[in-house]
Amino acid sequence: MPALPDALAHFHFLRPWWLLVLVPAALLVSAVQRRGDVRRRWRQTIAPHLLDALMIGERRRVALRPVHLTALLLALGAIALAGPSWRQERPPFLDDKAPLALAVDLSRTMDAVDVTPTRLERAKLKIKALLARRNGGRTAIYAYAGSTHLVLPLTDDTSLLQTFADALQTRIMPAPGRDMAQALHTIDADLAHEPVPGTILFLTDGVEPAAAKAFREQAHSGRSQPVVLAIGTQQGGPLRTVEGAEGGFVEQDGARVFARLDVAAVKRFGDDSGVPVATFTPGSDDDVAWVQRHVQSHLEQTQAGDRTRWQDEGWCLVLPVTLLAMLWFRKGWTVRWTAGLLLALALAAPQPGLRAQQADAARPWRFADLWLTHDQQGRRAFEQGDFARAATLFDDAMWRGIAQYRAGQYPQAVQSFALVDSPQSDYNQGNALARQGQYRQAAARYRQALRRQPQWPAATANLALMEKLLAQQEPKDKQDPNDEEEPPDLAPDEIKYDAAKPPEQGGQSMPIGLTQDAEMWMRAIQTTPTDLLQRKFALQRGQAAPQQKQR
Repeated sequence: MPALPDALAHFHFLRPWWLLVLVPAALLVSAVQRRGDVRRRWRQTIAPHLLDALMIGERRRVALRPVHLTALLLALGAIALAGPSWRQERPPFLDDKAPLALAVDLSRTMDAVDVTPTRLERAKLKIKALLARRNGGRTAIYAYAGSTHLVLPLTDDTSLLQTFADALQTRIMPAPGRDMAQALHTIDADLAHEPVPGTILFLTDGVEPAAAKAFREQAHSGRSQPVVLAIGTQQGGPLRTVEGAEGGFVEQDGARVFARLDVAAVKRFGDDSGVPVATFTPGSDDDVAWVQRHVQSHLEQTQAGDRTRWQDEGWCLVLPVTLLAMLWFRKGWTVRWTAGLLLALALAAPQPGLRAQQADAARPWRFADLWLTHDQQGRRAFEQGDFARAATLFDDAMWRGIAQYRAGQYPQAVQSFALVDSPQSDYNQGNALARQGQYRQAAARYRQALRRQPQWPAATANLALMEKLLAQQEPKDKQDPNDEEEPPDLAPDEIKYDAAKPPEQGGQSMPIGLTQDAEMWMRAIQTTPTDLLQRKFALQRGQAAPQQKQR
């Protein structure tokens, strides 16, 4: 719930015209008082000194009368129907958790022992604590030094993430150094395909002043947010040897090599780049909580433009209105039920925008209709997870489409979304069409949504996905079904064999190269995850070197 100052700043009425009912409520009290004023009625006929003597049993005090109760009920009802609101609700299609990419610095200084057991091992402990707080949020792991490599793509498997995090060692990096700008660009390019902007957390013991410009541009791009958590102490500590032997430290000219954390440089980097920067807390997880707050706040800021619905808080006045209405049963407190019934029917009349829908889809009358609108009943069923039933209750086309989408009724959802003319409707139609495999129609809807609301990350990412799926389908559509010859340049991992007819039974034997690759793979999976990562990074580095020379 928002803080009180924020709530007051955002307070408004969704349907302010209902406040006009306050005027007849005040006039009703005034009219009844004037009608019951006997002195005023005879003031023009009887002299004032005689009228005072003739008045018997005149009430000198103001008594609570039924008219006051009626006016109060009208006033509370008008405020409730006006829809007081001070907070927004997020559309249900948006993700609750932002993606997080962990960029772990594996330069040699991360083996310093000024933080027990080492800076790198402490970073792994921070990762473990952060994954526990993420509670299923999608997380990726990258390792960087002189080059940047993907360790594990975005996943919500905490145990798998922890396994690969534990496997990180400084010795697996093929290139020494610390290139933060390259790591930032590589990770941001991977996260650009996500529908929700994420956060890139750099776990490092040093920063590059030259990278401040790249980080500043990234912070103002509206895409993934970089955050830096520095690990180490100003006093520093010696570097442990790569082999990790107990008591083994790196020496140079007979003296141990020390690595110290330049806290001033870290703070200066934060000021120059404009990104959140902090140093780790050795005795608590306050730094982990700080990171998680930045992840969540960035998600809320980027999705602020998609919050199109304000939450109606008028239901809070139902209880006081009910309690005051119970006083009508008190002896002597009666109202003209005919007028009350007409007023109730007027308030319960369907809104003009919904009459056409109700005429098209007549529903059987329910007892709940006396107390809740169809949309309120649908919202209750939606929050209970009964999406199929909610779809039959909603009058609002957008919410009916959302319920049908959640219930797996994608064709019906497309029809409901089509009744709303908005970029959100186009986007939702694209989602429903994509679920049915109609990628071309879905891409058209995403393009329409982007024309009406440019720079929409979710629609941009989904459009790119649809175009990729269409590109994969085109070769299959153009392929001659009678042509069984394999193209000569087909990659080995695309060769498929019929499971019902093994290669040796089909008159052909498995190629020798494939057999050798399989044996090499079987030997490789028997090694540790650390060795696998080391081989993978070395291969990637070797493939990237010729490309850099060509440039």
